[in-house]
Amino acid sequence: MRENLTYGLMRRGWVAPALYSEIMQCKKMWITPMKKVGGMNVKNQETWKKRGIIRQILKDHFHGFMEMHGHHLPKGLHSSITETVNKAIRCGTRDMGYARYECKGCTKGAPEPVFICFTCKSRFCHGCGKKYTDEWAEKQQERILNVPHRHMVFTVPQELRKVFFQDRHKLNELSKQVAKVIQYYYRRKNKSKKYEVGVITVIHTFGRDLKFNPHIHTLITEGALEQNKEWKKVEYISYEYLRKAWQKLLLDLMMKWYPKEEWIKGLVNELYQRYPQGFYVNAEQRMKDARGAAKYIGRYLARPAIAEYRVVSYDYHKVHYWYKDHRTGKRVDVVSPVMKFIYDLVQHIPPKHFRMVGRYGLYSRGKNKESQKVINLWRFMVHKQIEMTFPAEERKKKSYRQRMLESYGRDPMRCPCCKHRMLLVVIWHAEYGRIYYYDEEREYANQKKWGMRKGGKSTRTKERTG
Repeated sequence: MRENLTYGLMRRGWVAPALYSEIMQCKKMWITPMKKVGGMNVKNQETWKKRGIIRQILKDHFHGFMEMHGHHLPKGLHSSITETVNKAIRCGTRDMGYARYECKGCTKGAPEPVFICFTCKSRFCHGCGKKYTDEWAEKQQERILNVPHRHMVFTVPQELRKVFFQDRHKLNELSKQVAKVIQYYYRRKNKSKKYEVGVITVIHTFGRDLKFNPHIHTLITEGALEQNKEWKKVEYISYEYLRKAWQKLLLDLMMKWYPKEEWIKGLVNELYQRYPQGFYVNAEQRMKDARGAAKYIGRYLARPAIAEYRVVSYDYHKVHYWYKDHRTGKRVDVVSPVMKFIYDLVQHIPPKHFRMVGRYGLYSRGKNKESQKVINLWRFMVHKQIEMTFPAEERKKKSYRQRMLESYGRDPMRCPCCKHRMLLVVIWHAEYGRIYYYDEEREYANQKKWGMRKGGKSTRTKERTG
């Protein structure tokens, strides 16, 4: 009956078609009969996503996991893992802190106060990681040079992964070596012109199957800046060179880190024989402009090891999830014990203040702005468009209210009764306690202006009588 009424209102133009489809989608989601999976009531995958199934798994078992299986993780990561997971569990709840809004003196009713809870700002968290990635990609559109880019992936062979599992800071050295591989290729083309290339690296430690698989996603400009500030376009980089150069630099690093270890020398010699073509490098993806390049590399920046829609079911003891095998292109279903699933997730949490992104060459801080001017001028000469010579305006960071309005068309700070904007009354933080209170602010203002104390007596009167 209600469905027919809503449809009739849409036909008469009183309900927008987009709003009608959204109403039907929400109604469908809540009316869909629930299925019994693994001893639990489970709806579709979207419902799991909204329920925060990963958070629930961590809430149920994380502390027990650290007590029984924490010794399997590197000792240097214990504090970072515990802090990150605890923040992700409390993310978006009042335990993290909140801002409380009220409609003071509302004339239309008595609305309930609105609590806007703080988030954990962690890359491990699904919601915060997605927000961080979107903001980073949007900001990079101003910094990335508006020229074609090539996306490459530099991998680490399985025989060496244990070294990086025990010491994550060694991964930062890998990023520098990737930049050296690219820079040397351009420099050897013409040593006198001293070509400078732009390189952005993003460190990744997981594959689709959640195993520890460290690799470096790299965004490289298809061209370089000459010594005379002229842009040289280069569309081809030797695939054979990339593989062998990457192999040599990586194995040289192993010899540098472990100069006295005989087993390392034997392993290095064995790897040269086992991989005569060099270590695997994927260099197929090409982006034509800065916008596409920023969005593409942003996908690999801060996303969690597994998206929540890939979790099919959870029955407190086992987790059923799936992934798509990049070799066969087929779906692979995995039913994992819950403790093994948690281990597969938390092993990818980096140390605190770990640098995930590296910028080299034209993207280093000292050279990026100057490179932008040269590229804009070069594009103007090629395309004859005057707007290309001006840098893009810097984007301002969106507030929580703006994001809610854009995403859901709802103002969270608007009073449902009188439709006026609510007043910020309290800010409470889990670590610092209450850091703002509306009434205290008013008392302080009265005391500063009139000398009024909390009891209502004037400090000036006390001074005169004293």
